Amino acid sequence: MNTLKIAIQKSGRLNEDSLKLLKDCGISIDNGIDQLRVQARNFPLEIFFLRNSDIPQYVKDGVVDCAIVGENLLIENEITLSTLQKLGFSKCRLSVAVPKSSQFLTLTDFKNKKIATSYPNTVLNFFKSKNINIEIHEISGSVEIAPNIGLSDAIVDIVSSGNTLFKNNLKEFEVILKSEAVLVSSPHLKSDKASILAKLQFRIESVLKARKSKYILMNVPNEKIEVISSILPVLKSPTVMPLAEQGWSSLHSVINEDKFWDIIEELKDAGAEGILVVPIEKIIL
Repeated sequence: MNTLKIAIQKSGRLNEDSLKLLKDCGISIDNGIDQLRVQARNFPLEIFFLRNSDIPQYVKDGVVDCAIVGENLLIENEITLSTLQKLGFSKCRLSVAVPKSSQFLTLTDFKNKKIATSYPNTVLNFFKSKNINIEIHEISGSVEIAPNIGLSDAIVDIVSSGNTLFKNNLKEFEVILKSEAVLVSSPHLKSDKASILAKLQFRIESVLKARKSKYILMNVPNEKIEVISSILPVLKSPTVMPLAEQGWSSLHSVINEDKFWDIIEELKDAGAEGILVVPIEKIIL
């Protein structure tokens, strides 16, 4: 039987989120300590645990059929792959940061300045697009310490919460790009593997839709059913079930979590009572 080969980060936050996504897709994985390859028990999938920076090339060369990887790595490696799905986790930004006491006011102030980073290609391309000449000091780790010890005038690094910058007396100056985890496929993907990948992607899409949605139940006076139904952004139409109490019904629907509190306020103002919100495991359309 054909097996789809997928690469994910060997360790770190992206590894944890990727494994959780696969397990939420119903794929059973027993990954022991220091295992670099694992076969799923109930799906034709083999997981390769690789160094983050190596993943784009492995996919490009067809060593693996697909991967979960950060967009920022694809850009830094200057590798173009087919992006099948944005996954909504491991969101971050690649930003220019400077010491809090610095006098940088605009990007032109960086002309001929030294910038420390682990993303030299991305940084050079960004400043080149602005017609600003800079000097790169490439560092593989602990980039944020560079200005404090005189190695650079500024840094470019991945920022999530900004806490690391704050602790090192730095401030975010400019966002170069925003990134999140994506599912990408190899240009060498064969048709028999493509059918397995399509099944995996279908499961992933179902899980991601569920993560962004909530199942909502509420008690509604019968005369308010039409008004309240018009508020609900449903997949098709709300389910209406009569209650034992005469003149009342129970409405069931699905709402987007991003708009949750705004919609709840509207529903309450329109007469809905006893609103119950339940998480959704999967949404199959």
